[in-house]
Amino acid sequence: MAAPSDPDEPHSRGVSLPSLPGIAGLGSAVKPFMSTGRYVAKSWREHRDNEPGGPPLARPTMALAAQAFRDEVVLMGLRARRPVSRPRVFERITDEVTAGLQFYGDKGWLGSPKRFFATPPPLSDVTVRKVKGNRHSQYRIVFDSGYRPRPGEPGAERWMGYTANQHEYALLLRHSEPRPWLVCVHGTEMGRAAVDLAIFRAWHLHQDLGLNVVMPVLPMHGPRGRGLPKGAVFPGEDVMDDVHATAQAVWDVRRLVSWIRAQEPDSQIGLYGLSLGGYVAALVASLERGLSCAILGVPVADLVGLLGRHSGLGRDDPRRHTMELAEPIGRMTSPLSLTPLVPKRGRFIYAGVADRVVHPRQQVIRLWEHWGRPEIVWYPGGHAGFFGARPVQRFVDAALVQSGLLEGASPPSERPA
Repeated sequence: MAAPSDPDEPHSRGVSLPSLPGIAGLGSAVKPFMSTGRYVAKSWREHRDNEPGGPPLARPTMALAAQAFRDEVVLMGLRARRPVSRPRVFERITDEVTAGLQFYGDKGWLGSPKRFFATPPPLSDVTVRKVKGNRHSQYRIVFDSGYRPRPGEPGAERWMGYTANQHEYALLLRHSEPRPWLVCVHGTEMGRAAVDLAIFRAWHLHQDLGLNVVMPVLPMHGPRGRGLPKGAVFPGEDVMDDVHATAQAVWDVRRLVSWIRAQEPDSQIGLYGLSLGGYVAALVASLERGLSCAILGVPVADLVGLLGRHSGLGRDDPRRHTMELAEPIGRMTSPLSLTPLVPKRGRFIYAGVADRVVHPRQQVIRLWEHWGRPEIVWYPGGHAGFFGARPVQRFVDAALVQSGLLEGASPPSERPA
């Protein structure tokens, strides 16, 4: 994944820095500053012209520029983990996309995306192990995913070779008596206990609000990323890997929900997803009935579209054409092609007005519109700016109450786990 390819940026017209010793490294170092400068200038124009049809316009400030700059640095780091392959190597991806269009078209799934997501069998065989604490305990859940690509699906054999994905892991904070449950789905480069606990403010959700909190690990993340070949990441340039990772992520979360229902049939269950996790949560909320709420933080709506935007490829580059060719597959695996099943009062979204990773208009606004314009809060920051933002914290707490997830509950200050 590379820095954004805005229409006014040089590389989107196929222009790049010369490949001379030292110049490439200098270009990488300077790029976040240049991109931030362009963003601030564009923000001033939008603020001046009051362009309609988008998120609230925040007056450009040094603080907002700092948030945008941080996003540019994040994008640079993501690009280092996700370099775009050379055209000859990329041919395999192109061939798989072409085969995928044929396969999914023949199945009728491009026109009926809901049929692409198979309903998983209920989960019963689960290992739950205490990993930390006495009074405030953490538990590790492990179970066999059971996900398998369909016979003949492009990329299936390679995907099954990623053996670490065959087991699902989740961190659990659970009360001794029945309580409402919140399934928290992490974002890209997360899936590690210490990070997820902090990002979701999990102890606050568990101890102060009295929720059972479970945090599953997405495919190719955390312990599920062990032994992967170089360049194998989710999300990444390999379209069919992204398709299988998305399908398996949705499958795993739905299986986890089935296990919760078997544990406590009368308890309410909600979803809370961040970024890539917001994308997965939005899909699950459009496939799984009976959920009380879905809170989507800085959510991705169209993964293929997002990757195409951040590809950094010129308009005439054949690799860019591959991403454009894959757009029907992106629509098939997008929550924009499904109808949300969570009640309207249980749908919530928050996003940053200066987000340079998940574009507010191209991603968030489209999902907000598709979900019937539910409650949304815009914070004055970039993609990672939600962390520590008090308006976001208040919004999430209020959403959990408003949705009815905490209805009838008296949040405890302390409870034995």
